[in-house]
Amino acid sequence: MRTVDMYWLPRLSAERDELRQLARAEAVTWNELVKVANTQLDFVQINRVDKLLQKHFAAEQLDDKSVKTLRVAILSSSTADHLVPGLRVAGLRRNFRVQTFLGDYGQYIQELQAPESALFHFKPNVLLFSFHAQHLLGANDPALSFDDASAQSEAIADKISQVWRLARQRFSGQIIQQTILPVYTRLMGSNEHRLPGSAAAIVDGVNARLRPLAIAEGVDLLSIDNMVARDGLFAWHDPGLWHRAKQEISPAATPAYGDFAVRLMAAQQGRSAKCLVLDLDNTLWGGVIGDDGLEGIRLGQGSAIGEAFVSFQQYARDLSRRGIILAVCSKNDTANAQSPFDSHPDMVLKQTDIACFIANWEDKPSNIRRIAEHLNIGIDSLVFVDDNPFERNVVRRELPMVAVPELPEEPALYAQCVADAGYFEGLQVTSDDFERGGQYRANAARESLRASHTDLASYLKSLNMELRWAPFDKIGQQRIVQLINKTNQFNLTTRRYTEKEVVTTMENPKALTLQLRLIDQFGDNGIIGIVIALPDSSDLRIDTWLMSCRVLGRQVEEATMNLVVAEAQRLGAEKLIGEFLPTKKNGMVREHYKKLGFACAAASEDGATRWLLPLENFKPFDTFISIIRSSTRG
Repeated sequence: MRTVDMYWLPRLSAERDELRQLARAEAVTWNELVKVANTQLDFVQINRVDKLLQKHFAAEQLDDKSVKTLRVAILSSSTADHLVPGLRVAGLRRNFRVQTFLGDYGQYIQELQAPESALFHFKPNVLLFSFHAQHLLGANDPALSFDDASAQSEAIADKISQVWRLARQRFSGQIIQQTILPVYTRLMGSNEHRLPGSAAAIVDGVNARLRPLAIAEGVDLLSIDNMVARDGLFAWHDPGLWHRAKQEISPAATPAYGDFAVRLMAAQQGRSAKCLVLDLDNTLWGGVIGDDGLEGIRLGQGSAIGEAFVSFQQYARDLSRRGIILAVCSKNDTANAQSPFDSHPDMVLKQTDIACFIANWEDKPSNIRRIAEHLNIGIDSLVFVDDNPFERNVVRRELPMVAVPELPEEPALYAQCVADAGYFEGLQVTSDDFERGGQYRANAARESLRASHTDLASYLKSLNMELRWAPFDKIGQQRIVQLINKTNQFNLTTRRYTEKEVVTTMENPKALTLQLRLIDQFGDNGIIGIVIALPDSSDLRIDTWLMSCRVLGRQVEEATMNLVVAEAQRLGAEKLIGEFLPTKKNGMVREHYKKLGFACAAASEDGATRWLLPLENFKPFDTFISIIRSSTRG
C-alpha cells in the first residue's frame, strides 16, 4: 500500500542512529530534538521522537521563551489518538511546543456546549475538526434527484459551519476544518456526477461548499481531499483499519497529516517563509554559465531538461507574484550570473524579479546572512534551493534555521518538491501581497537615491513621504489580520489576533485602531504599520504596535508617535501606556518607548517592561513625513 513520504526532508543517518543515541542519553536538548524532527520520519520513528519530547520537555520543564506553546484540541468523529504524535513532532519541527487535547469519540458537540467540560479547562487556541464521511452522510439514496442531492450536500456543509459558529462563541483562536475524506467507492466511475445521489458525489458536493463557507467564516481548511487526489486514497486511508479501529487516517500517513495541519498553525502564527533564495547553475538552468556560456546552458524549448528549468522558473515567478520575495545566492562572477537574466530569450525570471542578487565566490552561509540583512527579514524566513548536496548540507549545518529542501535529481520535480514542503503555506492573499515585488524593487531605487545624497536629512526630504492612515475597516481587514499574525521583529508585544478579535476591536468606540500606509516618490509601500490602543481607566494602553522593517530608518516611528498622541488626546486620554514583551526576534524594539520619550514604570526579570507618557508633556517630533487621513484604504 502506498505511503505519503516527506521526501523534501533529509534522511536520518543510518550509521549514527541519532534516535537510539537520544533515547540512551540522560539529558536531551530542545535543539537536538528539533534537528531530528527535521528529517524523514515514519510512524514508528515519529512515536519515538514524541516519547522523548514528552519525557524531556513537559510543560513545566521548558523555560525557553522563544518556543511558543500551541494548545491544540482535536475534535473528531472517529479514532484520532494516533494523530497526536505526528502533530506534536510537526510542531517541534517548527519550534512550537504543541500541547494536545483529544475529545471523546464523537462527543464534539457536548464538549463545545458544556462550560464544565475538559475542553473548556484546556483553553485551546487551535481547534482541529475532523469528521468522517459516514458520520455526516448516514444512509443515503443514490437515486436522489440533482436538486435533492444538492440540498443534502448543502445541509451537511451548513451543519459543519454551525459547529464552527458554536466554537467561535466559546473560544477565540484558529479553527481548522479537515475536508471530508473521499472514501466512498464510485458507482459510475468517471461520470459520477451523473449520479448526484451517490455517496461519493455527495462528499464532493460537501467539500465544494465548505470552501466558500470557510472563507466567509474565517476558518482554515486542511484539504485532505486534495491530498488524496494527488497521492491516492490508500496512501491516506486503510479500509481494514477503518473497520477494525475506526481510524480514518492511516497511521502510515500521520507524519504527513501532522505536518500539513501544523503548517496552517505556523502560517497563523507568522512562521511561514517569506523569501525563496535560489542557486543558479543547474538550479535555474542546466549547465554552468561560467563554463558553458549563454549559448551552452540548457534552458527553454527544444529539450526536455530545458523545459523543466523553465517550469521551475515559472513557479518561482508565480510565487513572487503571490508576494514571496526572490533572492539569488550563487558562486559565480556577477557578470556571468546576471547575463542569462538580461540576455537569454527563454529566461522567465528577470533581474527585476530578484530583490537581492548576490553572486561571488564566498561561502553560501555568509551570503545568505547578507541576503537576510539586506532584505531586513529574519534569517528563519528564508528557503534556500540548491541542486548541490554539499551546499545544502553546509547551509543546514551553519544555518539550521534556514529551510533547505532535499531537491530530487530530476529538475522537472523541483517546483513540486518546494510546493510539497509547504514552506510558503498561506491562509489568505491581499492586494498588498500582489504588489510586494514592486515594493522591494522600489526599495532598491530608494537605496540608490540614498547613496547619491551626502546626508540623511536631504535624502529623507527628497522622498516626499506621506503617512496615510485610517482606523481599521473592512477594506483593510484581511491585511490587518495578516500583518498582526506574521510580523515578528518590529512588534512590541507580538500579540496575535483572530479575524473575529480584529472585528471586535474595530467596533469598539473607545479603542484606537490605526492602519498606516507609507507613500513616497517611488510608490506605495502598502500597509506598513498597525497600532491598537485600548482604554485603561483614563489612559490608553498600546496593546499592539508593529511595523514592516523595510520602512525603518525613515522617521516612520516618530511620525506614527505624533499621530498616536494626537488621536489619544482626541479620545480624552491623559497618559499613554506602552508595553514591551520580549521574544526571540523583537530585541530591535527593546528601547522603542524610551527613544520616544516614555519613562520606564516597571520591569520584570524576563525582560518585559511597562512605560508611561503623560500626554501633556509630549512635544511632537520634527519629521519629513506628511500625515494624511485616508477616507479609504487606497
